[in-house]
Amino acid sequence: QVQLVESGGGLVQAGASLRLSCAASGRTFGISAVAWFRRAPGKERENVATINWTGSNRNYADSVKGRFTISRDNAKNMVYLQMNSLTPEDTAVYYCAARGTFDHEYGYWGQGTQVTVSS
Repeated sequence: QVQLVESGGGLVQAGASLRLSCAASGRTFGISAVAWFRRAPGKERENVATINWTGSNRNYADSVKGRFTISRDNAKNMVYLQMNSLTPEDTAVYYCAARGTFDHEYGYWGQGTQVTVSS
């Protein structure tokens, strides 16, 4: 099993930055990729950024390209999401999720952290 705990959310004004953190524990050696998802009120869940466990491959949703950066620290089993130039449209609950080496879906999820951007 893998446990994921997010932190770093909060209330900020438009144009500000936030860094979300995701702490992974348990059988982390079995993880092949970690992603940040978000769910805004009334909207479908969106995969905003993905990084493979080696950090060599990163992907972003078009809505956050150029503003968000996903990174990882293997030594600390941490994954981060640096969010710059935030807009009210970025308001959502952000979730960290992990996918096992032989899995097609993200089977491990954190509890989520709220990000609210005021105009």
